[in-house]
Amino acid sequence: MDTAKYANSLTPVLLDVVNAGNVAFIESQYAAFKRDSRSVDPQWASFFAGFELAGAGSTPSVELRQEAGRVMQVADLMHSYRELGHLIANLDPLGHNVRQYPLLELSEFHIEEADLDRVVTARGFRGGAQATVREIVRQLKETYCGTFAVEFMEIHDVEQRAWLIEQMEPTLNKPTLSSEDRRFILERLIAAEDFELFLQRNYGTVKRFSNEGGDSLIPLLDELIETGAKLGMDELVIGMAHRGRLNVLAHILHKPYELILSEIMDRPTSKTGGDGDVKYHLGYAHDLSTKNGHKVHLSLASNPSHLEMIDPLVEGAVRAKQSRKGDDTRERTIPLLMHGDASFTGQGIVAETLFLSELEAYRTGGTIHIIINNQIGFTTTPAEGRFTRYPTDIARAIQAPVFHVNADDPEAAVHAARVAMAFRQRFKADVMIDLVCYRRRGHNETDDASVTQPVMAREIAEHPTVRQIYAAKLLAAGEVTQAELDRIAAALKEKLSHAKAYAETFKPLNVPPPTYGAWADFLKLPTGNNWGADTGVDKEALREIAQRVTRVPEGFHRHKTVARMMERRAKQVREGKGIDWGCGEMLAYATLLNEGTWIRLSGQDVARGTFSHRHAVWFDNESGRRYVPLAAFAEEKGQGARFAVINSMLSEFATVGFEYGFAAADPHTLTIWEAQFGDFVNMAQPMIDQFISSSESKWGKYNGLVMLLPHGYEGQGPEHSHARLERFLQLCAEENLQVCYPTTPAQFFHLLRRQVHRPYRRPLIVMSPKSLLRHPLCVSTLDELAAAEGFQDWIDEIDAIDKSHVRRVIVCSGKIYFELLDERRRQKISDVAILRLEQIYPFNAERLTEISRTYPKEAEIVWVQEEPRNNGVYPFIGAKLHYHWIGMKKLFYVGRKPSASPAAGSHEQHVQEQKEIISRALEMNQEPVIDTKPPELMPLVP
Repeated sequence: MDTAKYANSLTPVLLDVVNAGNVAFIESQYAAFKRDSRSVDPQWASFFAGFELAGAGSTPSVELRQEAGRVMQVADLMHSYRELGHLIANLDPLGHNVRQYPLLELSEFHIEEADLDRVVTARGFRGGAQATVREIVRQLKETYCGTFAVEFMEIHDVEQRAWLIEQMEPTLNKPTLSSEDRRFILERLIAAEDFELFLQRNYGTVKRFSNEGGDSLIPLLDELIETGAKLGMDELVIGMAHRGRLNVLAHILHKPYELILSEIMDRPTSKTGGDGDVKYHLGYAHDLSTKNGHKVHLSLASNPSHLEMIDPLVEGAVRAKQSRKGDDTRERTIPLLMHGDASFTGQGIVAETLFLSELEAYRTGGTIHIIINNQIGFTTTPAEGRFTRYPTDIARAIQAPVFHVNADDPEAAVHAARVAMAFRQRFKADVMIDLVCYRRRGHNETDDASVTQPVMAREIAEHPTVRQIYAAKLLAAGEVTQAELDRIAAALKEKLSHAKAYAETFKPLNVPPPTYGAWADFLKLPTGNNWGADTGVDKEALREIAQRVTRVPEGFHRHKTVARMMERRAKQVREGKGIDWGCGEMLAYATLLNEGTWIRLSGQDVARGTFSHRHAVWFDNESGRRYVPLAAFAEEKGQGARFAVINSMLSEFATVGFEYGFAAADPHTLTIWEAQFGDFVNMAQPMIDQFISSSESKWGKYNGLVMLLPHGYEGQGPEHSHARLERFLQLCAEENLQVCYPTTPAQFFHLLRRQVHRPYRRPLIVMSPKSLLRHPLCVSTLDELAAAEGFQDWIDEIDAIDKSHVRRVIVCSGKIYFELLDERRRQKISDVAILRLEQIYPFNAERLTEISRTYPKEAEIVWVQEEPRNNGVYPFIGAKLHYHWIGMKKLFYVGRKPSASPAAGSHEQHVQEQKEIISRALEMNQEPVIDTKPPELMPLVP
């Protein structure tokens, strides 16, 4: 830190330790200063030099005691106001402020009435000027106890505290505004208020979640953008809930009034297809030219009613944009998150996202948070909904400064925006703006707030609007006339009326291109039913790549376990056989990197892999030095590819959201999230329901996120067996997802490569293996990795059996296949065929029908699974097998009985159940359960 620059501001840091008991310390410092002024802290040197220039007598100890006492009083006073001034600030527009606090009483500092007019040097405050104690107290109150208050003294970073002091104290926390600036603020307040009033008059029974009471949000956002653009920002990615969303869309993102009004009239306004969403969930984008001529791309992310779920998505999207731009300083693309006071403290996703922001692999250079603090939830009061004084108190966990702003003072809001953006750009850290306001109407426009908050509702009804308060201020100052105000309001009214008439007559449509921006090179849908891609790789290329990514760097000492695994992989590829799952995965990544693809793999313990199969990161056995072979390979290739493998924090909800946001912003990167166990994905279920499965239908947004979910019954109990495959299948419709259960390393190799090489994107859900990672039958050949046909949706019988003599065809997915195959071979059964379904959705019915024609019509068809009957694939596939298997008379089911819990807790019970499933599926004397086309499984549409 530049000590000279901040010495004046930091004086209170030293002087806080000065008290009546440490005069000896002061005298020792003064004696040292007399011997050599350079031997003491520059702040003490400045103090003593000033003391001597003031003409100290020959008895410095007495005078030093007196001067130190006065300095100590003022220093303590300054520190206390900086730390506690917000507690007595004028923050509530409705006037419920506490204006006294015991630790800020003058008696606490031993200051009496007679001391108030004594002139002292306020070192470290406003340039260290001399002033009376009374004046210093007034200035401290004006700086820290007005309509802009700040919490920052708990920040450990001394430079950040000093910088904030420098921004606030010289101007007494007031912005420098020209008359033109004030007129602009007023015009924006008029637009914000009259827009809401217009909607209320014309569509009073339609929900819109107005921003009335929080109108200062609009000039606040204006200033954030203007200041950010001056400081290098060229893109602002916004996430917010529905409160005030229409106002932000209209006045910040410049969405045409006629489009908004068409949506309010409940008319379809988009040709993107799908089911659409309500108007206050929709996103928008706009390229803005600021007052100073800077270009800024603004985007507001679509968001469901789960208010804070958008938070990690915005962060992931920003991280992806920064990476693709090469924005290493993280100052060009900035995330802005707007929250409600109740949701910010009530929803755990907020804490998860804040904690992610401090981790290097998830850092975005700081987020600007705005809490639209209505001082009420739906009907829940702050006292009922949180135990903390402020909704922002969780910010203390990440050492973020908090600016509390009375929303009735738009100039304070503008000041907060300026300081917040400048802080973010200077320190690349999060900052909070708590916009304390109120909600003029109920939770929505059909709600009567007076039923549950009669006193508050009455106070709000009697309270002037922000626009009225600020207009009166400017009128009184002579900066605007009533005639000018009337003209501004009349022009806006005419514009809104014209937009209403246009919307009613022409029903305008929002017609964005199917794909644009980073998605411009991608198709919206596959051509016909072609979900494939050319994913084979030349065998010699594979051998060369395998040799390079298993090579040990010079001087590196691999752990013996890692060394054995890598030597085994190199041998597998060299010999072209026995390639296991980890080797197949490694080759998939390496070949994609070789082609220039970026890869981001994250999740809990993914570097090693939950089951020690991956070892994507090596650690030197002597020094602990970290080495990532695939990343080194990508760098060595010099084609710009990147490989990032990230052990995430112990979170599913926020980390899945972050990776989904990353994949949404960067379709060219293979973005993968892996669960520690597939069972744990249920902690991210809202992300799956609200975004992964439905964002295309609701908002026309595509995504190529890959989710690897270890799944399979191995006797580890109900929490380590089941990735809830059936839940994903229940969400499948309109080709929105890919759900696959690959059974060989080659299939997984082609599946990952297919995800990159196809010209369109859909989320890919993979039931990945556990015990199969080392199963002797779960291996592939180099020929299979090089095969032109790539990934196969169905795999027919692989053993040399005579299909004409088959009496039973077993259809299954996943791990159970190898248990069936192993037992069939052991018993030398030759009249039972086994068919594997590898891609469950989209369901390849044509291939199933094609395969069915190769078996006798009288053959029994048996679906076999290890999951309970109400789980797994069976509820999804039963009707499809009936419909598409030519000549099927009956469908038999073999698997566990319906169960409320996914698996038994007893290993012994698991083994017994598994044996029974295999036995019933294969043995002639144990007929499976018959399912004769139950009505609930009959498809209305094939």
